[in-house]
Order: sequence, then C-alpha cells, then structure tokens
Amino acid sequence: MPDARYPHKPSRRASDVIGSLWERICRLGTIGTASRRAARFGHFGDASAILFPLIALYGEKYMHLGDRVIIGPHCSISCGVAPDQELAHDVVLRIEDGVLIGRGSGIVAHESITIGENVFTGHNVYITDANHGYESLDAAIGHQFAPPRPVSIGAGSWLGHGTIVLPGAHIGEHVVIGAGSVVTGVIPDRCVAVGNPARVIRRWEPGSGWVAVSPGS
Repeated sequence: MPDARYPHKPSRRASDVIGSLWERICRLGTIGTASRRAARFGHFGDASAILFPLIALYGEKYMHLGDRVIIGPHCSISCGVAPDQELAHDVVLRIEDGVLIGRGSGIVAHESITIGENVFTGHNVYITDANHGYESLDAAIGHQFAPPRPVSIGAGSWLGHGTIVLPGAHIGEHVVIGAGSVVTGVIPDRCVAVGNPARVIRRWEPGSGWVAVSPGS
C-alpha cells in the first residue's frame, strides 16, 4: 500500500480534483446577500454569508442579519421547532453587524435572541432561549415545553469554544466567556466569566483596571 504521505501521481491528481470540486461546492452552497435563499430572511445584510455546508436552517423570515455577518460551516440556525411554524414576533433572532459565529455552532430561537455588534464566537457554541418543562412525571420530557426566555449578548463580546448560553441569559458588552462555560444568568459589562454555571472571575474597574473577583463576592 502506498505511503499516504507520498501519494503516487494518480492519487495526487484525484486528491486535487476532489479538493477543487469541494471548494467549488462550498462556494456555490454559501448563502450570500445576492443569493435567492437570502430573500427568505426577514433581513439579510450586505457582505453577510452563511457558509456551506449547513446542518439545518429554517424560520428564516424571523431572522434579521446585519451587515458583514459570517456564520461558519456545519452550523444549525433555527427559529421555532419546525419549518413553516408561525411565531408570535416578526423578529425572533437578531444578529447585528460584524458578528462571527464559529463552525459547528447552533442557535435555537423561539421568542427573542439578540446578538450585538461585533460578537465573535469560537466553534461549537450553542445559544437558545427555549427549554423543556418537567410538569408531568409521566409524559416524555421531550414533549414538555417551558416558556421561552429572551437571551441577549452584548456588543464586542467573545464566547469561547463550546460555550452554552441558556434561556434567560444576558451577557453584557465586551465580555469574555471562557471555553466550555454554561451561561444561565446575567453577566455584567467588561468582565471575564468562566465555569458551569459561568461566574465572573475578573472585571474592569475605572481607575484600577482589571480586578480579580473572589468566589461569592
């Protein structure tokens, strides 16, 4: 068997063809401002793109994307629990200008998710305003739905790889959320938060700069 590090000419040729074909497929499959699929959105801003391949995309008419928004490949973005569901508000997912969503991420919006300008996320981030209830001990939990709770992420913030943002979470402006954190509540402006549930470990104080925050303070 030929060494994979040193492929013979036919293998190299096939690899080049497959690589070039995949790059072309990705370019053609990307949703850009001028594409027909962009017309399904409530608003699709200039120079924005949702990169191919997508895992899932539905409820586009409830999504408003600002300018220069980039959503990476292998993402799942949805409004509602199923395609063609009618929702209560005209805008359920609002992504402001300059946002970058990392590859493999998921956003599930049922009532209100707002992502402020210039928010960047790492890969495999999950953001949702919806959850399951547990009112009945007999019914499957997957069939029980709790009321959605709005989520907001302030401008200029960064969400590290694998961050999970749960219903009712409100992240302030210019916040760093550490990789793998789970955000369940309110995180104030200009701080660093980590953990499950995420808690503030550093904050910016005028005149003092960055100050460590002790647990429970």
